[in-house]
Amino acid sequence: MTKIKAYEISKGFGVSSKDVVNVLHEYGVSEKNHMSALDENELNVIFEYYTQKNQVEDFSPLFAVVEQAEPEKKAEDKKPKKGEAATDSSVEETGVNFSDEPIQARKTRVVDTRVNNVDLDRLDNEKLEELIPENVKESGGSSNKQKIKTGNKKSKLAKEKQGMKEPEKPVKKEKKEVLEVLVPDTITVGELSERLNKPSTEVIKKLMMLGIMASVNETLDFDTASLIVEDFGGKVEHEIILTEEDKLFNDVEDSPESLVPRSPVVVVMGHVDHGKTSLLDTIRNANVTDGEFGGITQHIGAYRVRVNDKKITFLDTPGHEAFTAMRARGALVTDIAILVVAADDGIMPQTIEAINHARAAEVSIIVAINKIDKEGANPDRVRQELTEHGLVPEEWGGDTICVEVSAKQHKNIDQLLEMVLLVAEMKELKANPNRLGKGTVIEAQLDKGRGPVATLLVQNGTLRTGDIVVAGTAVGRVRAMNDDKGKTIKKAGPSIPVEILGLSEVPDGGDVFYVVEDERKARQVVEARKFKQKQEAQKQSQAVSLDNLFEQIEAGKTKDLNIIVKADVQGSVEAVRQSLERITNEEVKVNVIHGAVGAVTESDVMLATASNAIIVGFNVRPTPGATVSADSSDVDIRLYRVIYDAIEDIEAAMKGMLAPKFQEQITGHIEIRTTFRVSGVGTIGGAYVTDGKVQRNSLVRVVRDGIVIHEGELGSLKRFKDDVKEVATGYECGVSIEKFNDIKEGDVIEAYVMEQIMPQ
Repeated sequence: MTKIKAYEISKGFGVSSKDVVNVLHEYGVSEKNHMSALDENELNVIFEYYTQKNQVEDFSPLFAVVEQAEPEKKAEDKKPKKGEAATDSSVEETGVNFSDEPIQARKTRVVDTRVNNVDLDRLDNEKLEELIPENVKESGGSSNKQKIKTGNKKSKLAKEKQGMKEPEKPVKKEKKEVLEVLVPDTITVGELSERLNKPSTEVIKKLMMLGIMASVNETLDFDTASLIVEDFGGKVEHEIILTEEDKLFNDVEDSPESLVPRSPVVVVMGHVDHGKTSLLDTIRNANVTDGEFGGITQHIGAYRVRVNDKKITFLDTPGHEAFTAMRARGALVTDIAILVVAADDGIMPQTIEAINHARAAEVSIIVAINKIDKEGANPDRVRQELTEHGLVPEEWGGDTICVEVSAKQHKNIDQLLEMVLLVAEMKELKANPNRLGKGTVIEAQLDKGRGPVATLLVQNGTLRTGDIVVAGTAVGRVRAMNDDKGKTIKKAGPSIPVEILGLSEVPDGGDVFYVVEDERKARQVVEARKFKQKQEAQKQSQAVSLDNLFEQIEAGKTKDLNIIVKADVQGSVEAVRQSLERITNEEVKVNVIHGAVGAVTESDVMLATASNAIIVGFNVRPTPGATVSADSSDVDIRLYRVIYDAIEDIEAAMKGMLAPKFQEQITGHIEIRTTFRVSGVGTIGGAYVTDGKVQRNSLVRVVRDGIVIHEGELGSLKRFKDDVKEVATGYECGVSIEKFNDIKEGDVIEAYVMEQIMPQ
């Protein structure tokens, strides 16, 4: 029998594929998903459920005669005989139960009638008073009290009460009012003592009892302040301080009934030359109708395509670098990532990077196995390689959808788009169009004729012409708005990309934009943002590094330590990954979020910035661009020759013991332009100092294609025939390296010295 998938049968019944899967789960038949093939038993359950659901509900015409006679018969049965009461016993005699509920068995109560003899004479008189219930003691004066006679003896308390007047009725104790204290996220000790109406010294004592040494001006977090308030018998209320931005940007959650389905937002990622651009062009051109004049007239970085009666939004980013740069700014714009893999090439380094970037962004991945028309195409090999990176195809029991396509021959493109819609349906993507617009800046540039031009993706609400928009430090009124076809439009709802004019400056890609109602307040918020940016640029927020790792752990800022591993061979990458992940302890979890072979690149630095990660390199060097990018982004790059050194450094950093005595200081780089052999000396390199300077006593490493092939010392440094102490940038020189003769043209010699770090 031909296997039928769950989503295919859902079309036949006119229901969503999610409903079909839920029916199977509800009846415990299987744990299937929307792409699973159904066997005969599972199909029987689906057919039985939906045919039973559509049965005739009203059978009253068939029983009309019976229903007419039934009331008369019931009335005669219920009518009691003359002089006879309709008691429970009569019901029992007839054997008929007129109640809807079943007759319950009569409950039996067991009472203990044994007598307890108490010898009152043996009890202490005061203890007798204690035996009297409180309600009896407080019910009135001594004359009304119950007396316990113990012969001629009277309790001492009873004698004292005999000569007393009848006491007044006791006054009910007033409940002590509980002091309610508003506590914000952070509060100083002095301010907390004022809110508690207690001296600051008492608050400090309480803190000392908790093991916290704090002065009056010290800042406490919410949890610590709450403990102090509760110790003083107060009640804590969380004080939420609204900033001007919070008041201006109405960012409240939407009620479920206000949400409506929206289009999925898709990004296409993959290795270079695997057909990303061809696939995007094929999808775009296949969805351009003849009625559109000239097709797509301009490129705005995003476009929409129609599939049957639904639409999909594609972000046309140049690759995962831009995608990650946007995520680094907190922008989560995409719902689904299409990973393009060439069937004849398989998984490549950039494919692995794309997988890791998509995973870090927590988006669903659909694999498009492209170029299936080429000779040597092997889709099953691609599936096998995908499993090695945690993506198990659905055909093999996993949850990753794989579609074999050919962008060149337009093969299975519709099936790919259908799978995108299917994943979107399972994700239940929704938004509220009936509120002020909010979304993300996809890209922006300064146009000579039009001024700042920004491409926006509306994610919630509706953006209209004339709206006041705040995006980062840019603010302005929307003067004109075009869609992805270049057509002028007046409004755009969720998941629609638009190009707008009217902002005061060019915003950054990844900035979140808001539509606001008060232009004056909007400009105040923007000015405050600019001032804050200026302050942050001066002090630069501290990113995680091995040197400050322990302080961040102590401060509770770091729970996960993300690491990117780059090495000279794949075996080293895996060995380092396993070794580092074993360091995980109760306080910090070590995650290797990406590992690859080759030099540390700008792409690695971007991922580290987005994920707050440390880069660990083995026998590799960073590219010049990566070094500059790491310095500007405060990304910590650690380079090692021995795995154990890295493990010891990270363990020591987690324990707060990292105290390096020496630090490497790179002084310059030499590029080998030519080589020649000298008998008795070895290989001499004719070189050019590209940056910095090279000293005669420098330590050096030979770097070939980003990988370190040797470390040692300079054997000689010459200018023409003379030995020199140093050579500066822009000068040629001759160099030899001790105990190393395999110098080749194109090699880069990195010169460095070890400087001692003075203790702080």
